[in-house]
Order: sequence, then C-alpha cells, then structure tokens
Amino acid sequence: MAKPIIAVVGRPNVGKSTLFNKLSGQRLAIVEDTPGVTRDRIYAPCEWLGKEVMLVDTGGIEPYSNDVILSQMRRQAQLAIESADVTILVTDLRSGVTATDQEVANMLLKSGKPVVLCVNKCDQIGDLPADFYEFYNLGLGDPIPVSAVHGHGTGDLLDAAFSHIDFGQTEEYDEEVIKVAIIGKPNVGKSSLVNRMAGEERVIVSDIAGTTRDATDSYLENEHGRFVLIDTAGIRRKAKVEEAIERYSVLRSYMAVDRADVCLIVIDATEGFTEQDSKVAGYAHEQGKASIVVVNKWDAVEKTDKTMDEYRKKLEEDFSFMSYVPFLFISAKTGQRVDKLYDLIRQVNEQNCRRITTGMLNDMLGYATARVQPPSDKGKRLKIYYMTQSATRPPTFVAFCNRSELFHFSYQRYLENQIRETFGLNGTPIRMVVRERGE
Repeated sequence: MAKPIIAVVGRPNVGKSTLFNKLSGQRLAIVEDTPGVTRDRIYAPCEWLGKEVMLVDTGGIEPYSNDVILSQMRRQAQLAIESADVTILVTDLRSGVTATDQEVANMLLKSGKPVVLCVNKCDQIGDLPADFYEFYNLGLGDPIPVSAVHGHGTGDLLDAAFSHIDFGQTEEYDEEVIKVAIIGKPNVGKSSLVNRMAGEERVIVSDIAGTTRDATDSYLENEHGRFVLIDTAGIRRKAKVEEAIERYSVLRSYMAVDRADVCLIVIDATEGFTEQDSKVAGYAHEQGKASIVVVNKWDAVEKTDKTMDEYRKKLEEDFSFMSYVPFLFISAKTGQRVDKLYDLIRQVNEQNCRRITTGMLNDMLGYATARVQPPSDKGKRLKIYYMTQSATRPPTFVAFCNRSELFHFSYQRYLENQIRETFGLNGTPIRMVVRERGE
C-alpha cells in the first residue's frame, strides 16, 4: 500500500525544514536563516507509534520565479495540498499571524482536506505567552505549540496529523493483481509502452518531455494474468527540476515505486544508459523491488547481428550494482517483443516473493563454506552456524555467526552469489542480515 503523505507548508523562514528534519529523524533539508533555501521538495519516511508516512518538505520562495511571494506561496501550498492526505501549516510564534499566514490558511480551509496548525519557535518551557492565542484567529482549530529546534511538542503534532489518516485502508487491488511501475527519465516512451501493453490509448503520448504529470493506473487482464500498470512522470536530474509541478511529479514517481510489486526501468536505446537511469534504478533497488530493464526504441537503432550482444554487455557493466536484473529490448512503437514482458513480469514477481526452506538454505551454506572457507582475523575464524529466511519482497536471509565483525562484505557477496546460483532469484534484490548468536 502507498504510504500516506503529510505535507509541511508555510511561508518562508518559519522553520519548516528544521521541523521536517526533526520529524524524519535525519538531516535532509538545508536549514538556513535565509528565506527560500529549500528549493527542491524533499521527502522522507516518518515513523510514529509503529505507523509510517511520507513527509514532504516544501519550499517557500522560488528564486527562479518572477512571481510575487504571495502568489508563489499560493502555488506551492496548492500543490502540497493536492498530493497530501494531511497538511501541517507551520507558523512562527515570534512574528505572530501575518497576512501570508491568513492567505494560506484560507486556501487550506477551501481545500476541505485535514489541516494541523503548528506554531513553531515555542522554545520556552512553562506557560504559553499571550501571543500564542492569536493563532486561533486562523480558524484552523487548536494550534499546537512546537519547538522544532528542541523537539518539544512534536509528538503532539504527529498525534494530531496521524489522527486524520485511515491506516486501516487495504490495497485497492487484490493479491493476484501484479502492480507494475513504469519508471525512467522523461521522454523514453513510458506512456507509449503503457498504451501498447493495454492495447488502447490510456495515456497522453507526446514528444514533449513531461507530458505525464501524475502517476496513473491502468488495469489490464489478459491470458498472462492481471496487472495494474502505473505510468509515472519521468524522474529528471534535480538541476533540471525547476518547475514546481514537476517536483511533485518526482515525488509521485517515487511513491509509485513504493506501491509497485515490479518496476520496469525504461531506457532509451538511442541515448543509452545515463546517470539519471542509475538514480531511478537505484531507488527501485533500495526499496527491494523486482525489476526489469526495458530498452525501448530498439527499432530506431542501426543493427548488425552483434549489436544486441554488445549492447547487453555494456548494460551489464552499467547495471553492475543490479547484477540480478534481466534486460529486454523492445519497441513500444512497433510492438516488437512487448508480449514477452508479461511472462518476465510474472517470473520476477514470483522470485521476489519466493520462500526457501531453512533446510535447503543450510545445505547450500555447508557446500559454500566447504568450497571457500570463511575469513579469519588474528587467529579467530568466522563460524556461520546456520541461515534462515526471515522475509520476502525482497527475499531476506539472516545468518547467525560467532562474530559479526569477521563477516566481511566480500564473503557476504560470495554467499549472496551462491544463493542465486542455487535458487535462481532472477530479477529480485536479496538482503543479508548478520546476527551474532544470542542476539
């Protein structure tokens, strides 16, 4: 299921980024006393009482815009509201209620979506100053006093925001439906591929990069099974993401990956592999998603009988961090090899949720450790007692040993390769967790 989104909005320099860093538990947003420092939207998971949401930090002033501050603020907040399940409006106790605060509050009220009012910079412990009660005038209910710097009040703030979210919602599709996110840079032919697979015009296709603004779902049922194709807006390099709408498109692309079972990483055969393709693929890999690299526009490449093999070898080097991923050369325009995608999607999805018995794993472990001895250091040798699978999506294996510091990364990689050699697990990342006995 997609994580609910909480957007942090407010006028410049009220402490949105400081609050975002405190709530997400990591320093992701740049914090400066200069208004307009946050230009790119930043998002990070935020966990509270065992439940997780996606937190979005929004920028205030955009230095590349000629708009006046207020209209720019309106545009920023409007985009945040559209994407979010709940919006946190951050205000500043020291400067009191400003005209901009009132403007944004009115817009949030008109949206009809839940809003939590945060009054930041309440750094003093004890009774609240009289100025605090002025924030009731915004008409957004009870304000919550918070000190983003010290962390006071953040628990109450999250309690209020989480109270508006229905965490009991189940996925809108049943388990037999395979959710496929089609990801990649803009203009590599993602929407054309969706239309070809769906057999009809489901998505607007244009040569203008960035036509797809949102992640859109297309349900598809055929002899290969039931699928939901999630067409995503292209993920560009941050330096090129200046338009505010497009920043939210990037967020939605990442959220689509979170929802998906399988990711099709689409690259343009005429351009080849780019740094941006590695970012897109890296996100799918980090999230543990089954993946397929789809080389589109293969009809536009001049070919000899060796072209595909040479191209594949080059891609294997480029995707060395995802050595498990299969490649398929297609043309969404002509339909070449598109029909082979369905079986490949099913295969990698099955591998991603495959479970291997502890007995079979330990037979493999015995063979692997006899073939290559575990490393030793200062007379102490690593002993791996046993291995078990703790999770699927992606397959996650726990190895119990005598001393975890002896379990070198290289030996861990060797065991991962042995697992793949023995059990396949094509198209899916695998995770290895090392535990000392008794942990």
